Amino acid sequence: MTFFIVLFIVLMQFLWRYIDDLVGKGLSIDLLGELFFYAAVSMVPMALPLAILLASLMTFGNLGEKSELTAIKASGISLVKTMRPLIIFITMVAVGAFFFQNDILPKAQVKMWTLLFSAKQKSPELEIPEGAFYDQIPGYNIFVKTKNKDSGMLHDVMIYDVSKGGDNATILLADSARLAFTPDMRYLYLHMMQGEQFENLREQKMSDRNVPFRRETFLDKEILIPFDANFNKLDEGGMRKQYVGKNIAELRQTLDSLSVRIDSIGREDSRGFERAMFYGLGDAMIGGTEDSRSGSHTYSVDTRRVEGMPTPTDQGGEVMRIEREASAERAQAAPPKERKSDKMPRTQAQMNLDSALQALSSKDLNQVFNTATTLINNRKLEIEFRALQMADEKKIYRRHEIELIKKFTLSVACIIFLFIGAPLGAIIRKGGLGAPLVISVLLFLVYYIIDNTGYKLARDGRWVVWAGMWLSTAVLMPLGIFVTYKAMNDSAVFNADLYKEWFRRRLGLPESRHVTLKEVVIRDPNLAVALAKVETLHYQAVAWLSTHRSRPTYRQYWDQSYDPREIDEIGMLTDALCDYLSDSQDVVVIDALGRYPTTRSLFILHPFRGQRMRRIMKWCLPIGGLIYLLSLPYARRVYDEITKIEQSNQHLSQIPGLR
Repeated sequence: MTFFIVLFIVLMQFLWRYIDDLVGKGLSIDLLGELFFYAAVSMVPMALPLAILLASLMTFGNLGEKSELTAIKASGISLVKTMRPLIIFITMVAVGAFFFQNDILPKAQVKMWTLLFSAKQKSPELEIPEGAFYDQIPGYNIFVKTKNKDSGMLHDVMIYDVSKGGDNATILLADSARLAFTPDMRYLYLHMMQGEQFENLREQKMSDRNVPFRRETFLDKEILIPFDANFNKLDEGGMRKQYVGKNIAELRQTLDSLSVRIDSIGREDSRGFERAMFYGLGDAMIGGTEDSRSGSHTYSVDTRRVEGMPTPTDQGGEVMRIEREASAERAQAAPPKERKSDKMPRTQAQMNLDSALQALSSKDLNQVFNTATTLINNRKLEIEFRALQMADEKKIYRRHEIELIKKFTLSVACIIFLFIGAPLGAIIRKGGLGAPLVISVLLFLVYYIIDNTGYKLARDGRWVVWAGMWLSTAVLMPLGIFVTYKAMNDSAVFNADLYKEWFRRRLGLPESRHVTLKEVVIRDPNLAVALAKVETLHYQAVAWLSTHRSRPTYRQYWDQSYDPREIDEIGMLTDALCDYLSDSQDVVVIDALGRYPTTRSLFILHPFRGQRMRRIMKWCLPIGGLIYLLSLPYARRVYDEITKIEQSNQHLSQIPGLR
C-alpha cells in the first residue's frame, strides 16, 4: 500500500516537471499511458526506499501503540528476533531490486526518454486564437480577427510567410478562410476566399533600393503549409547507447573502452606538447644557459637541423642566420684558450637570442613578435580545446561509473531504511498515517538531499565517484545502528520531558514546585518529625544566608566562595520536607509547601573543581572576568531562593496544625 502511494506521489512530481512538454501536443491517451507506465517503472528506485521506511514505521508504530511490542518483549523475544521475518523479506526485496536495476530499469528508461523526447519534438496542436498573431507554425505568422466555432470559418485573415526572411515576406489577406489537415497529417490545407497576395519577384538584398513585387487579387485560393502534426517516435538505438540504457556488463565494457580512450588522448596530448615548435626552433633547441649579469639567454642549437628547418625567412630563419654569423665572429676573435669550437661538436653552435633580436630592424622585430604572439595564442587555443575534449571524456566516464554504482545503492538503501523505520516505530509507538508519514518524509528528505549532493559532487568531478554515491549510505547507516541499539535497550530517545529537563539543568532555568492534595493517604505525617525537618532546614538556610549576605568579589568567586555541597544539601532538605508533608490532608499545609522553590547548585557558580584550574582562570582576566560577570545573576537568584525557603519555613511554622 505504501509503495503505490509513494509511487503515485513521485509520478505526480514527474508530471509536474514535464507538463509543459506534454500539454497542447494532441497526444493520444494510449501514448500518455505508455509514457506514464515507463515513468512509473523508472521511479521505483526513488519510491521503494521511502515505502519501506514508511511501512516499517507504521507496522511497528501500531504494535507499540497497542502494547503488543510490550507483550512480545515480556515473553522474552527481543526486538531483533521480532524483526527477523521482515529482515529476511526486505533482504529478498533488496536482491530483487538489484536485478530490477540491472535488467528491467535500463529498458524502461530507454523507452521513457525516447517517448519523452519524441513528445517534445512533436508540433503543438493547432489552435489559432482570435485577435492575436499565431507563430507556432514554422516560418508563418497567422492573424485571425474572428472565428465561427460552428462552421469553422475564419474571418479577416492575415498571413505572413517569413520562411525566406522578414525582408522577403509574402503577405496574404483574405476575407474568410477555412483550415484543414491533409489525410497524411503532414500539411496544413488553407482555402482562402476574396483576398490579395503581395510578394517580391526576387529576393531583396541589403544593397537593393527598389525591388519589384507582385500584387495578386483572387476570389478563391488554396495553399499548402508544411506542418507535420504526426507523432514521430525516435529510434531507441541512440538512447540505448547512453549510460541509462546499459546493464552492469555493458557499463563495465564501456568504462574499459573509455579508460583506454582517455589514456590514449592523454598520451597524444603529451606527445603534442613535446613536439611543440615555438619561434621556429622545435627539436633544434637542445640546451640553454642564462647570463646572470646581463640577463641574456644563450641557447645551444643543432645547426644541421636549423639549416634544414622550414622556418620563415624574415623571422626564425633570419634570426638563426644572424646568430650563426655572430657566433663565427666571436669564435675567431676569442683567445686560443677561450675558443670552444674545438671542444664543441661541429654540428652545434651557440645562439644568443637577445643579441640576435637586437640585430633586427624595428620592422622585422615587430613582425617576429607578432608571429610569436600568434603562435602562442594558437597554442593556447589548441590546449584549451584539448582540455575541453578531455573534460568531456572524463564527464562521460563519470556518468557511466555513477550509473554502475547506482545498481547497488538501491539494495543497500532498502536494508538501511528497514533498520531505521522499524526501531523508530518501536520507540515512537504511533501508528496510522500521521506521525509515521511526517517522520518518513523528513528522513527521506534528508536522505534525498545528501544523496543528490553526493551525486552532483561526483558528477562534476569534485569528489571521487564512489565517495559521492555512497555518501548518503555512510550518513544513514550510523543512524540506523544508533536507533536499533536504542530500541533494543528501551531507551526513551524521543521523550521530550527528558530533553527539557536536560536543557533546564544546563541553562539553570528555575522550576516551580507543584504539590497537590492526595485523595488517598496511606500514612499521615508525624508532627514531631515534620517540625524536626523544618528546624534542620531553618538552621541550614540561616547559616548559609549569614555567610553570603553580599555578592562575592572577583577573588572570592575564584576562591570558591560558593560550596556546591551546601546548596545541594539545602535543596535536598527542602525536597525531603515537601515529600514528607505531601501526605498531609490539610489544604493550608499543601498550599504552604507549594511556596518552596527548587534549589540546586549551578555549574557557573563553581565552574572548576580543581584548585589549579581556578587559579589559571583567576589570572586570565578576559575569560575569568566574563565568567564572573555571567555568574552574578545566578548568584543573586540562589540567594533569593534560599531566602524564600527561610520565609516559607516561618510561614509553615505558623500553621496551627504544626504548632
